[in-house]
Amino acid sequence: MSKKLIILGGGESGVGAALLAKQHGYDIFLSDGGILKEKYRKELSEAGIAFEEGTHTVDKVLAADEVVKSPGIPEKNELVKAIRAKGIPVISEVELAYRFKGNSKIIAITGSNGKSTTTALIYHICKTADFDCALVGNIGYSFAKQVVEDPKEWYVLEISSFQLDDIQTFRADVSVLLNITEDHLDRYEYQFENYINSKFKIIQNQTSNDYFIYCADDEVIMKKLPLLNTHTNPLPFSMKQEVKKGSYIKGDQMMLRIQEERVSMSIYDFALKGKHNQYNTMAACIAAATVGIRKEKIREAVKNFHSLEHRMEFVAMVRGVEFINDSKATNVNSTWYALESMNKPTVLILGGTDKGNDYSLITELVKEKVKAIICMGLDNTKIIAAFKDIVPIIIETDSAKKAVNAAFRAATKDDVVLLSPACASFDLFKNYEDRGTQFKAAVKEL
Repeated sequence: MSKKLIILGGGESGVGAALLAKQHGYDIFLSDGGILKEKYRKELSEAGIAFEEGTHTVDKVLAADEVVKSPGIPEKNELVKAIRAKGIPVISEVELAYRFKGNSKIIAITGSNGKSTTTALIYHICKTADFDCALVGNIGYSFAKQVVEDPKEWYVLEISSFQLDDIQTFRADVSVLLNITEDHLDRYEYQFENYINSKFKIIQNQTSNDYFIYCADDEVIMKKLPLLNTHTNPLPFSMKQEVKKGSYIKGDQMMLRIQEERVSMSIYDFALKGKHNQYNTMAACIAAATVGIRKEKIREAVKNFHSLEHRMEFVAMVRGVEFINDSKATNVNSTWYALESMNKPTVLILGGTDKGNDYSLITELVKEKVKAIICMGLDNTKIIAAFKDIVPIIIETDSAKKAVNAAFRAATKDDVVLLSPACASFDLFKNYEDRGTQFKAAVKEL
């Protein structure tokens, strides 16, 4: 008898999991408490997959042999509690995809900040070297769907802590852990340690044939690592010390040492600017060298990479004022990285849905670089309280258009207007992409 698989959530990952499970003969039912997007409804119907939306038929869900849970559904959800109480195994879509990937190999990237940029850069280097590869996971395209529709020899996978929470056998040939800072604590019972453990699951199944690339300058990683019984090959990257194997920056040179491969490259040749992107670039270069990509190809790819949309994305220069869209900065640490790379007087657009933000983390950078703050949110009390004594101009707005216009008025020639909100977007926008898109449209209307 075929295994009864229930898929909770009908977004990108849920539908991908359903299509893959169907291909492998599972008895599937997809259940989503919300309303499905038309394209997903169409994909499920065309594949002959039974589904429900707007409700969960609890008895049907609890009759499952196994449940694939969307990463967006928290453990405190009542249905998830009932599934756990009944002892039904819960896995993530990346776990299901891993089961059916065949002999393909995986480079998996996680971290609190910079993972999308690093994932995209690794993929770009792999493509430059003519690898048969796909860009999948948290970056926007379902790993499971890729395995169904167009299997590749290599998968470059961005993986979030929520996806890592429900892995069992998943194993990356090369794993990358960029950094760990407090984020999503509402999903981890407000215990930072739970979130740290979740990130480290990326290496739990790795063997002595695998590689683990990590930041040796990250205190949280370095405190946790000695406590773990790891079997993988460690490859650190650092700006503070020379490492025997891995990568480090000395002066203006990035040094890369993997096996016999020795590479040096000027940081001024990196397409990605800012100190945080030097870390991301080191991690990507190690990953590339580890899988056997030649140094010439690594150099070429790092020089001509274009950063991702909504991540430190140059939008336009209007009458000498530069506009940058960093809408993906949904936490204070991301905004710290953005400000750290600014070298012009900055008008900062902040605000949105607060996730328990501690703005003191950016106080020094704001003092040093920010001439005006434009709030773009429904409740800006916390931002105003944090910066009223150090920034002379703080203006409240409630739309992207108003925020852009106010920022442009506050800026003068040779300034930069930076959208780096440090908050989630759900008070005024559908998501961070919608926020960034509206920002860019408003800039183009100036």
